[in-house]
Amino acid sequence: MQVNSVRKRVSEDEWALRKDLAAAYNAAALLRMTDHIYTHFSARVPGAANEFLINAYGLTFDEITASSLVKVNGEGEVLLDVTGLGINPAGFNIHGAIHTNRHDAICVMHTHTAAGIAVSAQEQGLLMISQHAMRFHDALAYHDYHGVVLDAEEQPMLIESLGNMNAMILRNHGLLVCGSDVPDAFDALYYLERACQAQIAAMAGGATLVIAPEHVAQRTAGQFANPDRVSRFKHWAPILRMVERANPACFT
Repeated sequence: MQVNSVRKRVSEDEWALRKDLAAAYNAAALLRMTDHIYTHFSARVPGAANEFLINAYGLTFDEITASSLVKVNGEGEVLLDVTGLGINPAGFNIHGAIHTNRHDAICVMHTHTAAGIAVSAQEQGLLMISQHAMRFHDALAYHDYHGVVLDAEEQPMLIESLGNMNAMILRNHGLLVCGSDVPDAFDALYYLERACQAQIAAMAGGATLVIAPEHVAQRTAGQFANPDRVSRFKHWAPILRMVERANPACFT
């Protein structure tokens, strides 16, 4: 790949975004939140009206670097792709729809993990049985499965299901989160995934589950929603250090 050419062809702000987004992909690989070359993390290019970064179609998450991310416009047209691999149309249909209709959704992350898919297939959805789950109390949307999102017909339904929420369970499919930036989205994705893992583990034990009372779940969600929550500002630096130790090349 022409690493130097990418660095020289984008703004400082876009390069910083590329490094954060590449780090998120690599962190997801380290945390086993990947599905081979499928699923996607995307982000809106700073200062651009309708341009986004997304992964090249054919790279595993641990192969993704700041330079390999593909820049596309709102119509899915490739603007910059040094890999020559292009993008996954189904991935763009999901991410493009959200970025185009939710301008506050700077970063969108979607996964197909075993726990996420398992909970998405359970009629009751996410249960308030863990602190992680209670973070998403009254802040989680659901979208019914209609098949692989290969065309734009499902986009309006996706947007309607998501509404003003920043987290959504795609029935029989997986998890999706939106964030004001890459660190914000990754933090939400990590804890939604952990909530799903906890639910599947608890149900596998066969014992009666303790569901948190409504007022407790509501209070806990409010604590996590606090904009001054200390962990909101502390979680990303350790993620970057973890990725730097494992694969420093992702930042190039």
